[in-house]
Amino acid sequence: MNLPDRLRSPAYAEGVNTFLTLARNHSRGIDRIRCPCRECRNMFFLPIFEVESHLYIKGINPNYTHWIFHGEEETRSFNADDEDSERDGADEYIDDMVHMLDDIRSGTFVDVPQDHTDPLPTSGSILDDPSSSSSFDQLLEDARRPLLPGCTKFSKLSFIVKLLHIKTLGGWSIKSFDMLLNLLRAAFPDAELPQSYEESRSMERSLGFNYHKIHACPNDCILFWKENAYLNECPTCDMRWHKEQRLTDQATMRHPADSESWKRFDEEHSWFAQDARNVRLGMASDGFNPFNNMAKPYSIWPVILVPYNLPPWLCMKDQFFMTSLIIPGPKSAGNDIDVYLQPLLDELIEFWEHGVPTFDASTKETFMLHAALMWTINDFPAYGNLSGWSTKGKLACPSCNEGTDSNWLKYGRKHCYMGHRRFLPPDHMWRRRKHLFNGKEDHRMLPSVLEGVDVLAQLQMLGDVQFGKARRKRKRTAEELNWTKYSIFFKLPYWATLRLRYNLDVMHIEKNIFDNILWTLMNVPGKTKDNINSRRDLEILGYRKELHLKYEDIETKFTRMDRNVDGGEAENIDGFKIFNQKVRPIGMALNLQLSNKLFTEATWYVLNNCDEIASYLK
Repeated sequence: MNLPDRLRSPAYAEGVNTFLTLARNHSRGIDRIRCPCRECRNMFFLPIFEVESHLYIKGINPNYTHWIFHGEEETRSFNADDEDSERDGADEYIDDMVHMLDDIRSGTFVDVPQDHTDPLPTSGSILDDPSSSSSFDQLLEDARRPLLPGCTKFSKLSFIVKLLHIKTLGGWSIKSFDMLLNLLRAAFPDAELPQSYEESRSMERSLGFNYHKIHACPNDCILFWKENAYLNECPTCDMRWHKEQRLTDQATMRHPADSESWKRFDEEHSWFAQDARNVRLGMASDGFNPFNNMAKPYSIWPVILVPYNLPPWLCMKDQFFMTSLIIPGPKSAGNDIDVYLQPLLDELIEFWEHGVPTFDASTKETFMLHAALMWTINDFPAYGNLSGWSTKGKLACPSCNEGTDSNWLKYGRKHCYMGHRRFLPPDHMWRRRKHLFNGKEDHRMLPSVLEGVDVLAQLQMLGDVQFGKARRKRKRTAEELNWTKYSIFFKLPYWATLRLRYNLDVMHIEKNIFDNILWTLMNVPGKTKDNINSRRDLEILGYRKELHLKYEDIETKFTRMDRNVDGGEAENIDGFKIFNQKVRPIGMALNLQLSNKLFTEATWYVLNNCDEIASYLK
């Protein structure tokens, strides 16, 4: 291999012939073998004559001392502790199955817990003294039996354990594992391989690699272990937290129970608040497209109930959400959502008026469970669908109600809602800054909060509303304000007493307002609200004159005089109707001197299209 002159050395030629003879016998009639030259390095299959030329011209790989790919048996011993075994690779596999079984036999391998409160299953485990069982003798035999005749690297047991380890790391399915076993058995008929995954697992179970499942509380409170092993519910977290474990602080709101609406509900319905086990619910609903293809319009509306009896770090977890309804698509229900909410409302009324017999696991008694819907949570468009107050038009603000301050933007083609200074403190300086807003001071007070009785009084003016997409739209009168329907939630006996009936979710408020303000301040193209149409609307409204588009002595497309404007009635030529038509010439007006040819064509066109001379042309 290391001879200085390969082409002239008889010893090198004899070595090449010996190698090729061994390779031919190992190839079993196949004319292609791995090429062990310095460049191919056993990575490519080439014809035998080409391999011979590579060996003479390029030389054999000096690291290829054991011709294991060409029929030479490995010289390493089966024993992993053999000092003469190869230890060149850091990832080389060492078969220690016999040593591990010896440790199990002597009892030094077992790590037994000292405290066993629960009776752990011991059948088939290492606690059964495997040295006295027949299964242990079978394991020892499998650990000593080579995987293949002549294989010194893997035994039957070590190969199966290694294969199961790779299955776990790779996340293989049982079906794929069985398919691999079938392929290996077909490729290596003499191999000692199991028939299926279950047979492989049975060999692994005999080693004693068992485990015991210990259930835990979904909220990470306790383990159902030792003294809690036979409990069915967590003793730490329960549905009475809002009353028994909540810390009260008048200056801080940590939970909806700290809100004014919750406290007022307790005052109005003290019988409901006396039992902490009564459930308080919030309802959330919105439409979404369940398909990945957003080009396909589809809107499905889940109606989800949220229990507020739990702590704030639990009540909004998805494992406590209750999907009460799913309104199918493909179109949104819109204002007709009340039709689909009828079954839910009937159940809520039953929960409120009659209750449902429920077993309390903590007190081991049965009680009547009542429930109340505290409010809804949704975005602004869904607010209008659930409440019945349209969130479009000049009275879109449900808080300001009929006192909504709005303007129609001619060029923006939408409503602009003003009057935000009413919500500032009475002595705030912005109330007096006329030039920053609409040119007027604003000393108005906050709009009054509408109670349930006020809303019901307005709904009395509402006409007969029929649900259904097939019906024609009904014209609303001025007395109806922005009400589109009598919300189905007012069927709940307590709904009119709630101070806060509908909530807007924080996600849309934070993102949309932030985007509009930031993109306008940063003047981001395509996202800023400061555009040409908004400047033109400012001019019409008379606000912020310094932002208007018109400037003296500067001609723009908005101040430029119109071109090609028709003349008045006095400029029309009497006598021929063709000259009395109101038309707009195409293109820019120019002073041209017609040639005789063009003048003749124009005269012919006028005469040919005049009704007055049509009879003469016949």
